[in-house]
Amino acid sequence: MNSGIASPKASLVFGPWSKTEYFLNAGSGFHSNDARGVTIKVDPKTGEPVDAATPLVRSTGAELGARTEAIANVQSSLALWYLKLGSELVFAGDAGTTEAGRPSKRYGIEWNNRWRPTPWLFVDLDVAWNHARFSDGGSEGPYIPGAPDAVIAAGLAVDRYGPWSGAIFMRYIGSYPLIEDNSVRADPSTVFDAQAGYLIAPKTKLRLDVFNLFNAKTNDITYYYTSRLPGEPPEGVADTHIHPGEKRSFRVTLSYAF
Repeated sequence: MNSGIASPKASLVFGPWSKTEYFLNAGSGFHSNDARGVTIKVDPKTGEPVDAATPLVRSTGAELGARTEAIANVQSSLALWYLKLGSELVFAGDAGTTEAGRPSKRYGIEWNNRWRPTPWLFVDLDVAWNHARFSDGGSEGPYIPGAPDAVIAAGLAVDRYGPWSGAIFMRYIGSYPLIEDNSVRADPSTVFDAQAGYLIAPKTKLRLDVFNLFNAKTNDITYYYTSRLPGEPPEGVADTHIHPGEKRSFRVTLSYAF
């Protein structure tokens, strides 16, 4: 099977003025659907004929923003964005895979910052918020399962402070709907990772990584769908299904550069 789609794009950049430039990007792209859904002709469970999914699904988006270095040693950008998808990929619990879903619209804002107060210290902060909804007015509800409202990433890194280096990173993922009517939501999660390194010799470095530094109890992903365990009703039980996050763990690395 062959399929093609045009993806025109355009960008405009104005400036810089006073170490600040402004940008506008717009265009279209695509995502490809699972090949099994594209080629299927018969439902393997019922034997009934089914409609195949579209191989390539159109997406249209745009962003408007600014980048600046007006503050000494700081790089910052702020962007407003919009994205429209002809079909959203959604998780199918029974099959354990994704399937083509309803059309959707998203819009949001992103704020990215890089600060270098000294030659050996770096500070990062990235904040994103988005509003994601299905756009076809379906009776199930407009919320997109698995689409968090907010994401924050921050970091503090020390690079070559004598023989020492190190960093601490934070990742926050906000709560998100698990079903289309928003009656069940996943819990937000916050995880810190850290590392420390020591240069033993010009080409030899020892590093310690600590993952989930504060041993937070989180889930890497959460789904909500109907499943059935032994002893449960034949129609199954609708409930959350999780992949738990890793507990605190350590890794020691000794490296040598040739």
